Order: sequence, then structure tokens, then C-alpha cells
Amino acid sequence: MSTFRFQALAQTAGRKPVKFEELERKSAIFGSNVFNDKAMRQFLTQDAYQGVKDAIQHGKKIDRKLADYIALGMKEWALSKGVTHYTHWFQPLTGTTAEKHDAFFETSYDGSDPVEKFGGGQLVQQEPDASSFPNGGIRNTFEARGYTAWDPTSPAFIFGTTLCIPTVFISYTGEALDYKTPLLRALSAVDDAASSVCRYFDKNVKKVTATLGWEQEYFLIDSALANSRPDILMTGRTLLGHTSAKGQQLDDHYFGSIPTRVLSYMRELEYECMLLGIPVKTRHNEVAPNQFELAPIFEETNLAVDHNSLLMDVMQKVAERHDFKVLFHEKPFKGVNGSGKHNNWSLATDTGVNLLGPGKTPMSNLQFLTFFINTIKAVDTYEELMRAAIATASNDHRLGANEAPPAIISVFIGQQLTKVLAELEGVSAGKLSPEEKTDLKLNVVGKIPDVLLDNTDRNRTSPFAFTGNKFEFRAVGSTANCANAMTTLNSIVAKQLIDFKKSVDALIEEKDMKKDDAIFNVLREYIKETKNILFEGDGYSEAWEIEAGKRGLSNHKTTPKALKAKVSEKAIALFSELKVMNHVEVEARYEIELEEYTKKIQIEGRVLGDIARNHVVPTAIRYQNLLIENVKGLKDIFGSEYETIAKEQISLIREISGHIEGITSKVEEMTEERKKANNLSNSEEMAVAYCDNVKPYFEIIREHCDKLELLVDDEIWTLTKYRELLFTK
Repeated sequence: MSTFRFQALAQTAGRKPVKFEELERKSAIFGSNVFNDKAMRQFLTQDAYQGVKDAIQHGKKIDRKLADYIALGMKEWALSKGVTHYTHWFQPLTGTTAEKHDAFFETSYDGSDPVEKFGGGQLVQQEPDASSFPNGGIRNTFEARGYTAWDPTSPAFIFGTTLCIPTVFISYTGEALDYKTPLLRALSAVDDAASSVCRYFDKNVKKVTATLGWEQEYFLIDSALANSRPDILMTGRTLLGHTSAKGQQLDDHYFGSIPTRVLSYMRELEYECMLLGIPVKTRHNEVAPNQFELAPIFEETNLAVDHNSLLMDVMQKVAERHDFKVLFHEKPFKGVNGSGKHNNWSLATDTGVNLLGPGKTPMSNLQFLTFFINTIKAVDTYEELMRAAIATASNDHRLGANEAPPAIISVFIGQQLTKVLAELEGVSAGKLSPEEKTDLKLNVVGKIPDVLLDNTDRNRTSPFAFTGNKFEFRAVGSTANCANAMTTLNSIVAKQLIDFKKSVDALIEEKDMKKDDAIFNVLREYIKETKNILFEGDGYSEAWEIEAGKRGLSNHKTTPKALKAKVSEKAIALFSELKVMNHVEVEARYEIELEEYTKKIQIEGRVLGDIARNHVVPTAIRYQNLLIENVKGLKDIFGSEYETIAKEQISLIREISGHIEGITSKVEEMTEERKKANNLSNSEEMAVAYCDNVKPYFEIIREHCDKLELLVDDEIWTLTKYRELLFTK
């Protein structure tokens, strides 16, 4: 097997960058494979075009006759670009995208008269078998059918020779089986709630759109090296491997010159993204060796989520052409930084105003403060639910690991805005005097834009930070579907804005307050109530963990504990009130995520046991036998003196034996704990058992394996080493 490792290294060393030439400007090709506004104007009738626009902008239903015209235009556009198949493209609760391709090609009953056919019925709805997708107990065995339904707010696109139609995915009984459906409901809720509050400041606001700009971190490993590691292939991360002498400590990779092969990959990836209308803009080396990042321009949240899901698929396909393997796992390598997917979130009005961006007048700044403080209040009220939204087996490795935000949810706003809130906290209860209101507007609210010019400190240890004109949810994992976090965030903000408006209206109607007075009074109370969630310091420190406990903030370090917040009365009431999810859908997701956690730990345990016993132990024994033969030879030559001469070899033989025994015994114990866990019928108990009783063996077994890696002759070690995985370009 060691020859496989060295063959992989030789293959990697001989790689040449795959040549890729960009023949056109990005602006010329952007969205050319998307059925966007330009394509719709060209291929749809005026009525069909207006029907799609009304569905996108106003949520109006598209009738069947109109759907036929839309489908006809979409088909003609696709055929003009060489497309042969179509698919409903959806996002089931597996964490990946799904698609079933059907050809446009059809014949008559006797096999004659072949035509390219695609009608409104095929566009609007399909019936994929839902039996093999996670459902969390929503459907019965005999109700395996599921439905995909067209989402016109996310445009169809061409990938390869297939027309992909973004859709929602629901069960036979109507419950959501995907990430998109609850997200769309949450976005509708925050639109309604935010628009109502906006009209305190601007009567012309009719719609508020949640925007998202994600930042995707990832590792690129040569495909030959990745194929030489069973753990990478099966789990997406290395389950063992001694850390390299050189890691990221010199900071020489971060923002450094992009390696030539990688740059060639990035250029082709960006080209594919341009065709698909994914507005990627930024690319750079990240902190860890062979770690990189790309980020797009902000988009409407639903479209941004679709684009990120599509991007991850595109990244893998382009990587294959460049002989790379993309690792999205939050912690693929021990000892170096893992990967996140920072979600930059804001709200924008149809009048062109960013509600989290300060303006030039006291009134626009009061609007900013309203949405700014309400967002903080929402996070304060639902911090456990925010933690649950990012809880996965892989993200547990990253959160709180002195490289990423801690498992404690807090909000960073910067020193200058902290001072502004302190000023507002001192607002008089009840009606404000003319002098106080004038002073407040001119000297506190009115000067916010100037203040923010110097408010550039971005606390990298904060899980939820205000960064000038948006909030950055930094704790989202790199493998995550952004919809999970965005459904939660938009839901809690929608609920908070609803409550805020009720409080303000009550003061106006019952206390006869002016609108501004009422807003200041409610915001003042929110500032007092949310002090515990605000934190400006080092989120990695033990002192913060102690302080957070005193403040009453949760610190759920594992997924089974964190997920419980999803099925709390508070969470179910939130989602039910907003019609984002009913209790069945909430509970189903809880079951699915527990099951996913269990299966991932189960797979990792099996793979680790296999590698430890079938790779590490045999290799160690092989080397040990060489040492034994050496000692025997020394004994034959030196007689009774051999024990002194062979002292180091004998010590090494004993040390290897100790590690072999440690691996063997701990793998057996882990296997027994796994069997016990598998016998549990309750999914929550099973997840806890895998977390508390199975997973702890991983590090113990790994330690023995990693020690042997340092002891065994490099020439016979079978597993590609960290220095080779991380520093082979």
C-alpha cells in the first residue's frame, strides 16, 4: 500500500496547470445560461413575461394556460443553446441538491413523429419518489410520493446540456421536505413585518427584501492524494494524521500569491459562475495551507442560497477537470484552521435603502437604529435557536476551537455604536422634551455616519457581528445549506419587528405619544434588555465562557444538545405564528438532523476502525518485525552485549507494541459502544450515545495512530501525510 502513496505523490508532482483562456469579458457572458429577464423578453409573449414578473414581485399565482406559454418559451430558449434534458432542481434535507433528468424528446404511441416536448405541467410540477429522502416521520411508507413545484423567483438555468428548474419539494400531505420552502415563507414574513415598520419612516415602501452575501471557504487537494486517503473519500476529513512541522504559523499562505494550478482552477470556476449568473467577485488564499475563499456580490436571499448550493456542485465538477478534490468539511485537517461560510445579511427596501446602513439625516438614522436594535433584540431572544441553526457534526469541530466563533452566540457592534446605544439608553421615559429630542437627533442619531467611518474593527471571534452596513453570521459551517441559518434569522427578525410595531402603536394610541417618542421609548427598553448578548472582547477566552455563563447565555458545545432548541415551545410557537413551519415540520427536521448527526459519527467510527486496524497496525507490525530482525542480528554478532547496543531498538519495539495494543483495545471498545448505541430506538438517545460514548474514542485512537506515524519508517507508511496533503501544490 505504501507504493500507492508514493505513486500518488509522483502523479501530483507531474501535474501541469490546466490551460484555460477567458475569451470574453465577464460582463459579456454573465447570466448567458440563465433564463433571466433578458431571455424572457426575447422568448416569452408579453402576457407570459408579465405573469412571471407578477409572480416574482407580487407572489401572484401563474395559471395553467400561462404556464404552457412560459414552458414553450423556456424550451425554445434551452433548445437554442443545445439543451437535451430538463430537471426539477431541488434541495432535499440531505444537504446536497437533487435532480432527475428527463429528455425533451418524445414520440407518439407507435414510436413515430418524434418531437421536443415540454409543457406547463412539466414546468410547474413533478412527482419524484420521496421514499429515499429524509422525511423525519412526515410520510408513511405507502405515501412515498413527493412533489416538486416551480419557484419562479429563482430563474431556471442551463448546466451542461440540462435545463435546471429551481423548485420546492413537499410531501404527499403538503409538508415541506426541503430547505427552500421554509426559507421562502420566512422571507415573506420578514418582508411583511419590515415593510410595516418602514412605513413609520417612508410611506412609499411596499416591499423589503432580505439580502445575503455568503463567503465560501474550502480546501483544494490534488485528486490523487485525496484518493490515497480512505478517510477523506468516505468522510470528507482526515480522521488521523500527525500534524506537519510547518502549518499556518508563519501566515505565509494567507492572502499570498495564488498557486498556478489553483489560479487556473479559479479562472474556469469563475467562468462557469458567470454563465450561471453567480456574481462571484472575490478570490484569495485563506489562513491554512491549501485553503481558499471566494465570495459574491450580495443578492436576494433565496437566489443567493440557490447560487451557493449550485456553486458547491460546480466547484466539484470543475475541480475534476483540474485534478483537484474540493474539501468543504469544516475541519478536514487537525492543527490548522477549518472552514466556514460567513453569511452577510441585511434588509433592503424597494425604494433603494439598505435598512442596516446609516443615512445622512436623523430620520434615516432613526430608521437604521430601529432595524439595528431590533435585530440585536431578536438574537438576544432566540440565541439558542441561532446556535441550533448551525449545529452539525462537522461544525462541532470548528465552533469554539480557537479559530472560529465560539458555540456561545453573542453580538459584536463595535465601540462607537456601543456608545450610541449608551446615549439612547438615557432617553427619558414617556414624552421627550423638545430640547432632548433636538439634542438626541442632532448629536447622537445625526452623527452616526461620521461615527461609522472609523468603526472598522471587525471582531473575528464574534459569531454575529455588525460590519458597517450588515450583520455577519460567522458561525455558519462551510458544508451548510445557507437556508437553514437564513430561515431562522429572518424568522426571528420578523417576529421581533411584529412585536416592536405592536409596542410602538400601543404607545401612540394609548399614551398619546408622538411616533418618534414612541420609537425612542421602545428602543430604549430593548437596549436595556439586550446588554447580555453584546460582547466586544475575545470570544476564544476562558474568561468569556465564564462571563457568558453568568449572563445566562447558552453554551451548547455539541449538536445533540444544541438541536433541542429547535423543538422548544418557544421555537415551535415562533415558526407556527409566522407560518414558516408547523409543528410537524419542525419536529421532522429535528429528527432528520439528529439522524444525520448519528450517521456521520457512525460512519466516521467505522472508517477510523478500518484504517487503524487495516492500515496503521499492519504497517506498524511490519516495521516492528524489521526492528526485531535487527535486534536478532545484533545479538548474533555481539552476544550478551546486544542489550546495550540494541537498547533503542528494543525500546522502540516496546513503544510500538503499546500503541498497537492501545489501537486494538480502543477500537474494540468503540465498536461495542457503537453496538449499544445502535440498539437504542429513540433518535435523541442514540445521537447522545454516539456523541458521549462513541466519539470520545476517536481522539484516543488517533493519538496512538499519530504516534506510530512518527515512529514507523516513512518508506513503508501507507497513508499520505499532512505535509504532503497540505503543501503539495
